[in-house]
Amino acid sequence: MPALTGRIDAPANTYAAVLRTPGAWKFYLAAAPARIGIAMTGLGIVWLVHGSTGSYAAAGSVTGGFAVAEAVAGPQVARLIDRFGQTRMLPITLLAHAAAVAVLIGLTVSGAPLAALIAAGVLAGGSLPQVSAQTGARWSHALRDTPLLSTAFALESLSVGVAFMVGPVLVGMVSSSSSPATGSTLAASLLMAGGFLLASQRGTAPPPSKAGQHESPKRLLHKRFVGLVGTNIGVGLFFGSMQVSVTAFAVSRGTPGLAGPLYSITSLVSLFAGLLYGARRWRTAPETQFVIAFVWLAASCVPLILAHTPLTAAVALALPGLAIAPFQTLSAVLAEATVDSAVLTQAFTWLNSGGAAGIALGSAFAGWVVDGHSPQYGFGVALGAALTATAMAVTVKVSGR
Repeated sequence: MPALTGRIDAPANTYAAVLRTPGAWKFYLAAAPARIGIAMTGLGIVWLVHGSTGSYAAAGSVTGGFAVAEAVAGPQVARLIDRFGQTRMLPITLLAHAAAVAVLIGLTVSGAPLAALIAAGVLAGGSLPQVSAQTGARWSHALRDTPLLSTAFALESLSVGVAFMVGPVLVGMVSSSSSPATGSTLAASLLMAGGFLLASQRGTAPPPSKAGQHESPKRLLHKRFVGLVGTNIGVGLFFGSMQVSVTAFAVSRGTPGLAGPLYSITSLVSLFAGLLYGARRWRTAPETQFVIAFVWLAASCVPLILAHTPLTAAVALALPGLAIAPFQTLSAVLAEATVDSAVLTQAFTWLNSGGAAGIALGSAFAGWVVDGHSPQYGFGVALGAALTATAMAVTVKVSGR
């Protein structure tokens, strides 16, 4: 949301300045395959399980177990990474995840019971390395207390957005053109390659925390950080309800093939908004920008409720994208300024877990609402989620550091 957040006060070449940071290019590019692999993993499991069982219900159950385990176990794995260091713990989690995916593939193709597939999915989700949280910690270690840190977080957000546009397309192509297991195999391979390359970049890795430092619950339970997790849950609820509502809207208008393109509009606009936002510095305080972004997100839901044709829906779906990328960048900036550096990987992972939990809840609730009413009611759920996130953003602003 560049136009609403302040006046430009720096040249537009800050991305180049960020990437000139010693070692930045190496760890940034090393993580690229891993980001794409992570973006492929969930959909790869859907293709794998459905292709072998013919059941979307089974695929959804395994994917749900994977997502819940990722949300619950992710912060605990991040705690170990903060304590013992990325270069030591990342290879261990990568090997554990690869083994879990291999077990899941083996059980699926051999026709194992659904309970066994869900258990393997839980293991795969619980061991999934949070690569973006670890690269975020590296940016903070390299650029802490410099004006370039927010640009670095914007660059990271942009990279994740690109990965989640490329990954699903790639997994769909390889899974549909070969065996259902190919997508999951490729996803795990990309994650392993990128993850081990990242682990090898020792010079830019944050040092392990000292004994006792990683036991800093007071910092993670700070009112401001809890508010940040709350905003991420709210944004997850927004996205979860939008996934269901946009699909239902397209189907109800007799244009089911437009569901994917319509939903991608928000992501595309978010990428461009994030690119522009991160290329500039803004005089407005980050906390104020944070609230403005959510006010815009909530206001942008109103045109969706009023949209009745695919064209008007397409225009309306562009509006939320102006707020998403700034929110992601500011969320990282405020978290980095709030928690101790010794628990920063945990903090970033908690934000991701909050978003994942929100998506799961939002999808379920919006599905129930849409089944009983209409897609417009689903967009109403998205508005409620955005208003909830706005209230949490205000809490972040007033709570201070």
